[in-house]
Amino acid sequence: MLSIARAELIQIFRNRLVLVTSLIMPAAVSALFIRQHETWAEMASLGYIAALVTFTVGAFGLYTTIVTTLASRRQNLFLKRLRSTAESDTGIIAGLVAPVALLSLIQVAVILVVLGAVTGAPGNVPLLALTVLSMIAMLIALALATAGLTNSPEHAQVTTLPVSLGVIGVASWVGISGMEELAAVKRLLPGGSATELLVQAWNGGIGLGESVALMVPTLAWVGLSVALATRMFRWEPRR
Repeated sequence: MLSIARAELIQIFRNRLVLVTSLIMPAAVSALFIRQHETWAEMASLGYIAALVTFTVGAFGLYTTIVTTLASRRQNLFLKRLRSTAESDTGIIAGLVAPVALLSLIQVAVILVVLGAVTGAPGNVPLLALTVLSMIAMLIALALATAGLTNSPEHAQVTTLPVSLGVIGVASWVGISGMEELAAVKRLLPGGSATELLVQAWNGGIGLGESVALMVPTLAWVGLSVALATRMFRWEPRR
């Protein structure tokens, strides 16, 4: 697994398109929100900014990159060749996904630290970190499920749009409109409960029991996506 992850990390830094979509574009969008934090704070809250930049990195830097990577490795038969080695299927997938996940985690951490330095520290750092990890797990699982429906890297530009734009749209909806109306619907949508937790963790004022309950929908999406990925993921191109 480690050798696969090392090779994949090298490929990421050699691929300019991946660098732009997974690192530069999310960082630029996040920098824009942080620069205009006073405007966004008046519209919603500082927690909304934290949630939106986190989901921007997750949707484009993590989710889209994983789907594109797996589709590319399948198309050039690299996945098929890896299965002929002694590495397990789980180890192969983990080796391909781990570098992207690590880079996204580092990027989210740096962005949130910068946001905290500019606006003030978050109210509940442990809950913030736990929510980010659950969001990362959800997007990885969704990426594995989407990869099963994606025939090529070019096709990934289409198949990733519903989830990537959807979770950002949900984060914006929840962050700006709040939870006074349609709370149950918002929490059941992918990213809805995670957004609420991120906002509350940054702004402060949420109890342990409520935070545990809000974590359940995100973990449910992880389980559902893993189940879909198990059924739909393919190791070789369709003939």
